[in-house]
Amino acid sequence: MKVFRSLVLILSLLPFLAIAEEDAKRTANTVVLNETGVKNLRIETQEAEETTFEETIFALGQLDVLPGKRAVLSSRISGRAFSVLALPHQQVEEGDELMWVESRQPGDPPPTIMLGAPMSGLISKVDIAVGQPVHPDQVLMEIVDLSTLEATASVPQHLAGKLAVGQKAHIRIATQMDKVIEAKIAHIGAYADNNEGTLEASFHLPNDDLMLRPGMRAEFNIVLSQREGVVTVPRSALQGEAANRFVYVKDFDLEHAFIKTPVQVGQMNDRFVEITNGLFPADEVVTRGAYSLSYAGASSVSLKEALDAAHGHEHAEDGGELTPEAKARMEAEKGAGSGDEHDHDHEEGETSPFWMCVSVVLFVLLLISLATRKQSPDAVTDESVKKEAA
Repeated sequence: MKVFRSLVLILSLLPFLAIAEEDAKRTANTVVLNETGVKNLRIETQEAEETTFEETIFALGQLDVLPGKRAVLSSRISGRAFSVLALPHQQVEEGDELMWVESRQPGDPPPTIMLGAPMSGLISKVDIAVGQPVHPDQVLMEIVDLSTLEATASVPQHLAGKLAVGQKAHIRIATQMDKVIEAKIAHIGAYADNNEGTLEASFHLPNDDLMLRPGMRAEFNIVLSQREGVVTVPRSALQGEAANRFVYVKDFDLEHAFIKTPVQVGQMNDRFVEITNGLFPADEVVTRGAYSLSYAGASSVSLKEALDAAHGHEHAEDGGELTPEAKARMEAEKGAGSGDEHDHDHEEGETSPFWMCVSVVLFVLLLISLATRKQSPDAVTDESVKKEAA
């Protein structure tokens, strides 16, 4: 019966042990900042949400002039360049005069002909100067139309079987990595590059502001499939190594408090991470400044101070609720004076609620062990009766 009562006592203490352990974990994993600290770390947050998750493949490539959007200027007669009116990088319209060629035919003066722009676009190259000889097979100028460019991705051959015309891709250009351009596969290469082990997939990119230029490097994330209702966070929120992933979640109660939360991850794409365990939709995760929070050091505001301000009453140093006994002891210590060195040392050595509960459980287990080693009163009585009978 005594053993049963002891077990009941231990089981009744388990909830308090769990609460104490949870408080200890929260204290160790919570970073509390003041408003200045949040601004200095440039903290930004975003809600975890159930979205349509895209499975993608990654490829590198570059931009080029769209086929049919390039033209050259040449002369049908031989002669010399009488005047050159065009300049490199000049925007021209079809038919604009670009240069005059003086013919080799006799005359006084020799006859001249005007060479006009064969198409509208940007003059990309001028390979003629005034007085220079001109031949019919000579390329004098080049004009390109950059209003639409071709972006070509070099996709590894083992993934080429997953490609199809019309698939969407997220494209980033080397000069504008913060900008994502969406486009669809216009055509897939007829031949594979065996030297590089790749197959080309081409996209058409609008370029109305002419900020994109042929030859620029590009990154492609081609969407292969989609899944609905997946809890995701931006990739910038994910911290830690592969075996120990975590995010910082904004505390619902405390202002400027962020809790380090372990998570399990699924697939990743260029923008988002699938979270399979550890978060709920509407949890606010830190997307900017998360890496800095890992090295924030001592918080500018303690967890106790933040909880006191939020709840309107005093808490323990580890953020847990104060018991009446602990509160009375703190009041007594305050009355004795904060300058007393002995009280200061006692306060620093104060045991946390978690370890107090652990000590109680260990003490109870010791009592049970001692009790089981002693004989019960019934056993002693039976042995005495046997001796008297003998």
